[in-house]
Amino acid sequence: MTTRGTLYTVSAPSGAGKTSLVKALIESTADVTVSVSHTTRAKRPGEIDGINYHFVDASRFQEMVERDEFLEHAQVFGNCYGTAKASVEDALNAGLDVILEIDWQGADQVRQIFPDTVGIFIVPPSIEELESRLRARGQDGDDIIAKRMNEAVAEMSHYIEADYVVINEQFDLALSELKSIITAQRLTLDNQQAKHGEQLQKLLS
Repeated sequence: MTTRGTLYTVSAPSGAGKTSLVKALIESTADVTVSVSHTTRAKRPGEIDGINYHFVDASRFQEMVERDEFLEHAQVFGNCYGTAKASVEDALNAGLDVILEIDWQGADQVRQIFPDTVGIFIVPPSIEELESRLRARGQDGDDIIAKRMNEAVAEMSHYIEADYVVINEQFDLALSELKSIITAQRLTLDNQQAKHGEQLQKLLS
């Protein structure tokens, strides 16, 4: 019997390095996948539909909302983002650990439906470093960067709602810490009993 995977939410302010860390985690860790969200925002240079996001228009997104197809959805900086229920359930039932890259509001919605979700919050080492990273991306104008910086402190105040906090000062160290969280979760009593229950019982017989 396949052991059900664990659902993780990974939240962070824009520029904290969440997407790069999750990408590296997926590439270097077995049986972990990231849920591809739906969004109404425009594609950025280099992004691929179905890989980075499922890009849909506002009317299609609203249809999915009305059909209750989202596990969570929210509006961020004028664009809509949502996580489809079916794809998450399919991956978990296949034994994969699933990562949702969502903001704190989305993470809260997910926890209400799946209380055993493991929450991870990624923060930058400083506000100054966060602004520097946003500018280095070269993707947003000054007005958008200013808006993101104004939201950053409010977003980061919700780190206390997560189960784990990773400070992304050095990328390799932050990645190692993320891997450690996945490993630790797989070794909990409940998960080990679900996966190796028969083997553990034989040790006592």
